[in-house]
Amino acid sequence: MPELPLMVELLELEVVSGRGSAKPASAGPVDRDRSSPGQPSGRSEAETKSETKFETKSKTKSEIKSQSGSAFGPWSGSEPATQPHPQPDQDADTARLYLPAQGWCRVPLLQRHQLKGGGDLNGPALIAETTGMVVLEPGWSARALAGGELLLQAIASASPASSGSAAEPAHPAAPTAKAELRAAADPVRLELYNHRFAAIAEQMGVRLQQTSQSVNIRERLDFSCALFDHQGRLVANAPHIPVHLGSMGASVLSLLRAVAEGRLPPLRPGDAIASNDPYDGGTHLPDITVVTPVFAGAAGGAAPVLFVACRGHHADVGGITPGSMPPFSRSIGEEGLLLRNVPLLAGGRFDRAAWEERLGSATPPVRNPGQLLADLQAQVAANQLGVRELQSLIEREGLQEVQAYLGHVQANAAAAVRRLLESLQGGQHRVELDHGGQIQVAVRVDRQARRAVVDFSGTSPQQPDNANAPLAVTRAVVLYVFRCLVGEEIPLNEGCFEPLEIVVPPGCLLHPQPPAAVVAGNVETSQAVANALFGALGVMAAAQGTMNNLSFGNDRCQYYETICGGTGAGIDRQGRGFAGAAAVQSHMTNSRLTDPEILEDRYPVLLERFAIRRGSGGAGHWPGGDGVVRDLRFLEPMTVSLLSGSRRVPPFGLAGGQPGRCGTDRLRRADGSLEAVAGCAELAVEPGDRLVVETPGGGGFGAMEQGDV
Repeated sequence: MPELPLMVELLELEVVSGRGSAKPASAGPVDRDRSSPGQPSGRSEAETKSETKFETKSKTKSEIKSQSGSAFGPWSGSEPATQPHPQPDQDADTARLYLPAQGWCRVPLLQRHQLKGGGDLNGPALIAETTGMVVLEPGWSARALAGGELLLQAIASASPASSGSAAEPAHPAAPTAKAELRAAADPVRLELYNHRFAAIAEQMGVRLQQTSQSVNIRERLDFSCALFDHQGRLVANAPHIPVHLGSMGASVLSLLRAVAEGRLPPLRPGDAIASNDPYDGGTHLPDITVVTPVFAGAAGGAAPVLFVACRGHHADVGGITPGSMPPFSRSIGEEGLLLRNVPLLAGGRFDRAAWEERLGSATPPVRNPGQLLADLQAQVAANQLGVRELQSLIEREGLQEVQAYLGHVQANAAAAVRRLLESLQGGQHRVELDHGGQIQVAVRVDRQARRAVVDFSGTSPQQPDNANAPLAVTRAVVLYVFRCLVGEEIPLNEGCFEPLEIVVPPGCLLHPQPPAAVVAGNVETSQAVANALFGALGVMAAAQGTMNNLSFGNDRCQYYETICGGTGAGIDRQGRGFAGAAAVQSHMTNSRLTDPEILEDRYPVLLERFAIRRGSGGAGHWPGGDGVVRDLRFLEPMTVSLLSGSRRVPPFGLAGGQPGRCGTDRLRRADGSLEAVAGCAELAVEPGDRLVVETPGGGGFGAMEQGDV
């Protein structure tokens, strides 16, 4: 956030005492000038020079807002104060304050304790504390909260010369979401609950990492953990994988439907349900979600009051290729084992024999069932930690309050998105995919109503290949993009959807029908959807547009990774441009690459080279980020699968910026021969063969100008 102009350049305190009010220790000489608060004092420059002056390094607006960002961040928006604090009368203390836009003014001077029990005090004003002075600038208000905290917030349409007058709401026809929320939620406790819920999800993630066996989850961190309310709506998450976090709620809703329709018995304490169905809340088959209900107390109750869930990408779930990421699958049955809300634990009991039989039923079967079961049990352990922490919170704070703040957290996110929509420009964009399909999106923003429609009409029909993205994936991308645009510290949750209408025609590429193959939709098409949305809003050129999915294995071992690349350049909400980042995971993925030592110890490969691909980012006034070069030598016969994009269609530039370079792939045989490899390929490699993957760069933003490098 840019530094805003100084609130106060020079502070001169000349306290005018009324009725013997206490004065701060640093106050200047007493004067009986009765100028009205907020108005110029009318004193001459000579008189001013004879007074004691206190020069201070004053805080900027951004510093004030950063202080309120941790505890009071949800209230840093633009709605007005609702009840003005009684302003000091002619007998109250005042002081002279120099403001850059007004010069010397007479303003109220209050002690901190005088604010308790009142409404809002509108600036300009001074609030004396034991160890300092709070300068309340015009356009800002202060309120003392029940716990003694001081809440500072901006006032919409405040007049710089006014003091004590409430500004009109930006939308007087209807109460703002913030005003509604303020009436019920204490902002300090709201922030505490924000962090408490997120901390529980993060603890779940640590437990999952520590107890899992596979490199995919333990080292690459390809998993996500989150909390949901009793209706299956996302409340809070850890900063894990965006494509998981925005779509897991659909899996919880699927579970609730199965119980309501009698396909599953009523949930009870100790239950855990596993699912990966892409047509009922899932993304693709390797991503298995484990959902655990939370009851109010160990004895349980009539129904769950919350849910915890974690989703992990498993190294192999069967299917036609090791690693379960087949580049040429044509139906869901070729991609691995399908789980539709299958009990993993029933009343705390795990039926291992039944699960081993289930894992062997895939065609081909799961190649490493022991590892998959170990990782599923790690997911159960992570959920159990979340259950215990939430039950402890409910016992300490009470169920009614916890449930209330579940709603407040979501309402706060909705209010933040609505504030974003007051200034957001709509637009449309089309992105072509390597296989010939296209994604068409139009974003229509109603600023007055503070709502938006995200319309994917015009997108290609579902494809015969595996680039189809389930509806849950499409929703996850929309959630991610709008959360990125919100300039406030809010958790990513279901509330962000409230002001948005998402239109996705059934049967299109982004809403496929069974039994369409979908394995690439989660990892490839999702990246293209994110690029299309940022392009439609005109804020960011395309990132690499692919996850560069590489998997290899044989009967002994299986491995999967996504390879980083360049991000697009763009412009922020303050109109400042930025260059793209090189060699990072972008948009819908956030996983790590396995440490070279772990990779070479656990698998028969050598990492020959891993370097930035210089010059692959698109040129522009702000250039795109560079991709990488990754060179792997294989030491055993294996099957290698490559599933990637942006090999034919480059990542687009924006506003005159140039596109990034396409990715390329080559296989260097042990005998020295070199073979070109398509973006989607299945290869049989022998010892000594090397696969070289060069990932795409991001698009540039803005036309090149003289002097640009």
